[in-house]
Amino acid sequence: MSQQDANTTSEALVRLNHVSFKYASSDQDALSDICLEVNEGDFVGVIGPSGAGKTTLASVLSGAVPHHSGGEFRGACIVGGLDTCDVRLTDVVRVVGSVLQDIDAQMVAANVEDEMLYGLENFGVPHDRIMDRLKSALETVGISDLLHREISTLSGGQKQKVAIAAILALQPRVMVLDEPTAALDPASSRMVFDVLRNLNEHEHLTVIVIEQKVALLAKYCRRIAVLNKGSIALYGTPQEVFSRSEELRRIGVDCPRVTRVSNKLRAESLISEKSAYLTSLEAIEGISSLVRGAGACGKSVGIAPKRSKEVQSAQAQLAQTEATDPLLVFDHVNFSYGPHAASVSDICLQVRPGELVGIIGQNGAGKTTVTKLMNGLLKPDSGRVVICGLDTASCKTSQIAHYVSTLFQNPDHQICKNTVLEEIAFSLELIGVSHEEALARAGDAVRYFSLPPDASPFTLSRGQRQIVALASTVITNPKVLILDEPTSGLDYRECMVVMRAVCAAREEGCGVVMVCHDMEVASDFATRLVVMGDGHILADGDPIELFGKAELMQAACVAPPQIMGVSLKLAQELSPSYKGVCEVSDLVRVTEGLVK
Repeated sequence: MSQQDANTTSEALVRLNHVSFKYASSDQDALSDICLEVNEGDFVGVIGPSGAGKTTLASVLSGAVPHHSGGEFRGACIVGGLDTCDVRLTDVVRVVGSVLQDIDAQMVAANVEDEMLYGLENFGVPHDRIMDRLKSALETVGISDLLHREISTLSGGQKQKVAIAAILALQPRVMVLDEPTAALDPASSRMVFDVLRNLNEHEHLTVIVIEQKVALLAKYCRRIAVLNKGSIALYGTPQEVFSRSEELRRIGVDCPRVTRVSNKLRAESLISEKSAYLTSLEAIEGISSLVRGAGACGKSVGIAPKRSKEVQSAQAQLAQTEATDPLLVFDHVNFSYGPHAASVSDICLQVRPGELVGIIGQNGAGKTTVTKLMNGLLKPDSGRVVICGLDTASCKTSQIAHYVSTLFQNPDHQICKNTVLEEIAFSLELIGVSHEEALARAGDAVRYFSLPPDASPFTLSRGQRQIVALASTVITNPKVLILDEPTSGLDYRECMVVMRAVCAAREEGCGVVMVCHDMEVASDFATRLVVMGDGHILADGDPIELFGKAELMQAACVAPPQIMGVSLKLAQELSPSYKGVCEVSDLVRVTEGLVK
């Protein structure tokens, strides 16, 4: 299970021999003595906490390190028989296609067609083959309809798909992807991994994917590498790696929720030492076999399912404040970006103090547009948006900012200062707080979030930049807090830091609106769920009730959280006791009660 346990054959397509790298701006190695071999046709997932070296590893594999990154490189990276230090970067790129973590930095053209053509023409693909390759790549990723769209009009998830298609068109032997699904809805995330698996199995494309969505890695990857502090801490099959949940938690990463279930059942001696559930189907089959074997099919146990502690606390608080006026009101709001462009229609919505409203739906459903209408960046074409009594159509954005703070999908879009301390203080200064007081309050926030006050935000990992941006939004004590994918690309610890801060704001009476593609986070923290599709609100209500509606989830192109999906199936086929179960502990308790 160490890095020495990796496949070691002379046929390895990718070989890292004792690779270490230290950036010129750092005193510590970003990677330390990495030894890894990846054979042709492998599908390898890479996980690890923020700052573990994942993005640096991707840069080494793509040749960006050492060609574009100043620093000290030691060891050797061999791809397709080429030593990346001895050849030109263009030679490496013919073998390794790379999809970056920052999609905007990868885009070079104004529209999708030109973005696709850029690489094909620059790599000298014959003109009579260019259009076939272009169309094939777009069809493979499922975005043929975007061919003539302007890049600036695409959602973050749509941009991600364009980037993947542009690399696929070049037909590399290895594809290295850094957080490819961070901005994608659940259905699109699965589609991307389906595409990668199809290319892996039928085109023998070797895939190395850095990803925080461990449930996807468990389902699709053959091998998992866990990075920690620049070194490979664990390497093995998904079953070998994810069964070590306590070790993973100490490192700072999560395992799939169904794997948590099997780990707990194994700890109770209900399943064998070698058993581990990696997918929902495996959990359903394993638990069904267990309960049927005990002759308990159809029986019930008196265990009432419950929500997470955070939601229970919020619901108790909301029960005492039902009569309060809403902080945010959408009254039959319509907005369009123009003819044949995205729009939202007849949006009716209210958010009260202490609520955490999760907005879910597929990419392009209108979620981000709704958030921009909330903070005044967009004005409705018709209808009214009212924030704390202010009609946004007649107010300046600066007025609205006294009541509303927004965490954007990409933290780099709201970071502009030279140090973390200055960045956080700047938010306060924008609403009229004196420089001295702003710095003092920013200092408290820096200590609360354990951030380096004098560091440049842009030298931090993406997860840390996200926390800096979050600190800048919550420090103003807003009445309404708008979060657009706040946990996207974060490791487990960072996700908990972000959501604890959000819950603290909610407990103080802040109304929170959270656009979210992570159904686990929505289930764990949302007091209410708004489901969107095609620019409309499809449903608004209790998360557990809405997650249980299969037709609604299908219409919104999302899937219920993993435990909810398993419990729904078990309630239908095994025992009514599983109905409404959404927590790992309750799923285990019900199973244990039936079996014993």
